Amino acid sequence: MSANKNAEGREFTDEELQDLVASTDTGGRAPTNRTVALLISVLAFAWSLFQLWIAQPQLWFAEYLPVMNSSQTRPVHLSFALILAFLAYPALKSSPRDRIPVLDWVMGLAAAGCAFYIFAFSRELSDTARSGLPTQTQIIVGVIGIVLLLEASRRALGPALTVVGSIFLLYAYMGTGWLIPEIISHSGLSLTSIVNAQWLDTSGVFGIPLGVSTAFVFLFVLFGALLDKAGAGNYFIQLAFAGLGALRGGPAKAAVVGSAMTGLISGSSIANVVTTGTFTIPLMKRVGFSSEKAGAVEVASSVNGQIMPPVMGAAAFLMVEFVGISYVEVIKHAFIPAVISYIALVYIVHLEALKNDMPALGKAANLGRMFLKIAIGFVVTGTAFTALVYGVQGLQAAAPSISGPVILIAILAAYVACVKLAASKDDLELDDPNARTFHLPTVGQVFPTGLHYLLPILVLVWFLMIEMQSPAKSAFYAVAVMLVIILTQRPLKALFRSQDMVAAFRAGVGDLTQGMIDGARNMIGIGVATAAAGIIVATVTKTPIGTELAGLVELLAGGNLFIMLVLVAVFSLILGMGLPTTANYIVVSSLMASVVVTLGAQEGLIVPLIAAHLFVFYFGIMADVTPPVGLASFAAAAVSGGDPIRTGFTAFFYSMRTAALPFLFIYNPTLILYGVDLGTFPGILHAVFVFCVATVAMLLFAAATQGYFLARSHKWESAALLLVAFTLFVPGFWLDRIQPRFIEQPAIQLAQAFDEAAPGDSVRFVVSGPSFADGTPRQLTVLHHIAETDPAQGRAEAAGLILLPEGDQMFLDEPMFNTPFQEKLSSFDFYADDRVEVISLLSPNHRMPKQIFYIPALLLLGLVVMLQRRRQTKPAF
Repeated sequence: MSANKNAEGREFTDEELQDLVASTDTGGRAPTNRTVALLISVLAFAWSLFQLWIAQPQLWFAEYLPVMNSSQTRPVHLSFALILAFLAYPALKSSPRDRIPVLDWVMGLAAAGCAFYIFAFSRELSDTARSGLPTQTQIIVGVIGIVLLLEASRRALGPALTVVGSIFLLYAYMGTGWLIPEIISHSGLSLTSIVNAQWLDTSGVFGIPLGVSTAFVFLFVLFGALLDKAGAGNYFIQLAFAGLGALRGGPAKAAVVGSAMTGLISGSSIANVVTTGTFTIPLMKRVGFSSEKAGAVEVASSVNGQIMPPVMGAAAFLMVEFVGISYVEVIKHAFIPAVISYIALVYIVHLEALKNDMPALGKAANLGRMFLKIAIGFVVTGTAFTALVYGVQGLQAAAPSISGPVILIAILAAYVACVKLAASKDDLELDDPNARTFHLPTVGQVFPTGLHYLLPILVLVWFLMIEMQSPAKSAFYAVAVMLVIILTQRPLKALFRSQDMVAAFRAGVGDLTQGMIDGARNMIGIGVATAAAGIIVATVTKTPIGTELAGLVELLAGGNLFIMLVLVAVFSLILGMGLPTTANYIVVSSLMASVVVTLGAQEGLIVPLIAAHLFVFYFGIMADVTPPVGLASFAAAAVSGGDPIRTGFTAFFYSMRTAALPFLFIYNPTLILYGVDLGTFPGILHAVFVFCVATVAMLLFAAATQGYFLARSHKWESAALLLVAFTLFVPGFWLDRIQPRFIEQPAIQLAQAFDEAAPGDSVRFVVSGPSFADGTPRQLTVLHHIAETDPAQGRAEAAGLILLPEGDQMFLDEPMFNTPFQEKLSSFDFYADDRVEVISLLSPNHRMPKQIFYIPALLLLGLVVMLQRRRQTKPAF
């Protein structure tokens, strides 16, 4: 691609685009001194080796290596991240990029030394600092470490996280001030206490976020880097174009699907934009998309790669720790919103193509027929995978002693067969998208060339979903398979093609080495971000802001859940404009996720904690799109030559479906399959039904926002489509207006309700009393699930409730310590003059099925279809 000026903006050269990605993701410094460049590469390679070592110490060579616990691995992980941050990222835009100044060497070594100090002196720290008696040397090391961590964060991620972290440190130290609301003010912590909590203890910088980065995230990032280096990224793009390129607006549809597939292995929206955009954006412009719309499609699809399981950037692994559910559960909850979001984006670009009568690349194909083929492909793949599961389980049951070697031999045989098939075809090469003629590949040409790339993904899914192993162990085996592939695919192809195997083996070693280095350099920003975000997490736990923020947000929102959700969304967008998604998610979820749940309970709406976390995560991702700082939009504009601000606004408009989804699954958690048991056949049918209805609703939402369905829509038709989409998404909204969800029973029956409930049922009741924060009256709807292990009688007392019945009233005393209700009722003041009281017991009302409202919605949809069919001039698909 050549650099050129046009009326809209400037297209960047390939070198400038790679520099843009490097400056954001891996560090923009490229020393000309070969020794220095080699040192950076060796450090990155060593970091990858270290992470592979600690990921699976149970292998045959484990007895010769020491085993490290999490309090030891986290400091080493951060040491690598810090020294590489100072060596790879220049201090300022004006700083030299071809050499490393002496000050950067000093700061890098000092930062890594302060982190490594926690590893080297872990026993001494446990006897002193972590017992509340830090030494002066430890405090000095901690102060230097915190300052240098914030500087590394500024270099690698921009100033936002550094500023936010500094503000939280100042708040922890000062406690009061004219900028600090009284509700979250406190007496202030000493410098010693802050440094001890933030650097020397295991709850601050070296807390859960850095632990997730160390244990899980690095392996998945390394897996993605190796897969991309092996050629899987190019394969996914080519496959998307082969399948969708012949449709109207085909390059845009291929960009969406290609970015979704690369998003499976990439945690960076900017790298996604540049990798796929350099090929897709020129082709989108060729069929009629403007520079801004072409860039916006690429931005919307690339950014959404982070919501696509199984990787989801780093958020999926953080949710495991923060929410306390398994990794498989996180994937289950995230799957439907991610998939329907991408389906809707494909439909949006299809509507754009229809509105502007865009041609196809080559002979036009039918979108409906294409969706049918994809559906058949999913069914065939699902059937084959199910057969594989039963076959392997049958082998393990029949011959457990030989099942392992047999399975390994089968995998190797499948791999060799796939590579032999790929060797019989020409290697994939991207055509020049700016060439006068463009040759669209076919699925038959592309699909066989990369089947071996699916093997490590299959191994990852197998260990996660079937073997139910930990994410770290699953990722380790997937990376191990990937290491074999990247090292051997070139020699095997050379063997089958009768070419020079020695040269091919050397190229494979080079790919392996570069993939290990790329994986580590891609982790620099994430490692620093998770460590710096630990400062916020520790401040939240050590100061009143963690417990009293709910009252402050409730005050701002006037006690209204919807207004509070809007405030949280805006807060996430603003904070995310300068923060990477991972850091934004850590900060906002630490502050706001429990507030969403609490305020929902006050309105009688039980919001699952995972829904609140996904809500925060979605809006953190949207910040990569939103002007004026949307980094992905600027990257797309650099490729397209369009205006970055207009690109950002267009991308935000395309992403409205992503912005709407979090509100919908807060009010209807079934959309994230909450409460749906996928282990039973009825549960699977329920999930399929939810998916189909949600897909239709999202397509109608997309049509309404685009102003085009079967023909250009009148305003009232768009409003009608929005109403239909809303009804399909949240049918219970209308049912609640006609029939109440619950019937109020006398509170005096609460203990009886606990004892009569069957295991698996829930008891719901409303508590009223003075707020612990300011003494004002407040109400809270409490939901308690009855477990199989609960006693047959006295369940309320066993759960921690101390009931004080007086006449027809039921008062409460402070719940027993370390019981479920201690945390649930912690916002009430049990020692105030006004007593805490159960004011009603809520039993489910027997209502008509909420799906009854699908009927008027579908009738309204039929009316819109009938009216638009009269104006329709071209096929809808």
